[in-house]
Amino acid sequence: MNPSDLFDATGAAHARALAHPTRHRLLLELGEGPATVSQLTNRLMINKGNVAHHLAVLVEAGLVRKGSTRTVRGGTEQYYDRPARAIKFEGGPENATLFAMMSNLANEIARDKQALLNHRILRLTEHQAAALTKHLDTLVHELKPAGPREQRFGVVVSVYRHGRRPTRAPV
Repeated sequence: MNPSDLFDATGAAHARALAHPTRHRLLLELGEGPATVSQLTNRLMINKGNVAHHLAVLVEAGLVRKGSTRTVRGGTEQYYDRPARAIKFEGGPENATLFAMMSNLANEIARDKQALLNHRILRLTEHQAAALTKHLDTLVHELKPAGPREQRFGVVVSVYRHGRRPTRAPV
């Protein structure tokens, strides 16, 4: 993954921005490409005032940016997009940004009775872990999307260190 594809969301403003489920939904929606307030209102079935408010919070936190504009019936609409396709979170047990995002994801997964959650713990070398991370990232991002009328699915992929590093036994 290119470093430009990774957004560093390690600040307190990011945690506050991602704590609200509507902002999380907007961020995910913008992952499909730039959109205006009107387009987001129609897609998410939320009123324009709420969309505009939550977009402003995301823009202030840097998680969303203003893009191009378009003229519509004598007015101008602003497009919004994400600055990167992936988000880097701060490590450690006090990571409020990651917990906010994962809480919203857990609620989405829990609503789908057919959701698959596959969790495994594997012993890997650093090289194997890096190769697996790259492979999964490539697999997810190279999938060709179906048409706009098809059902949308969420995919959560992570490779992380589990527990403590093993210590060597005394010789």
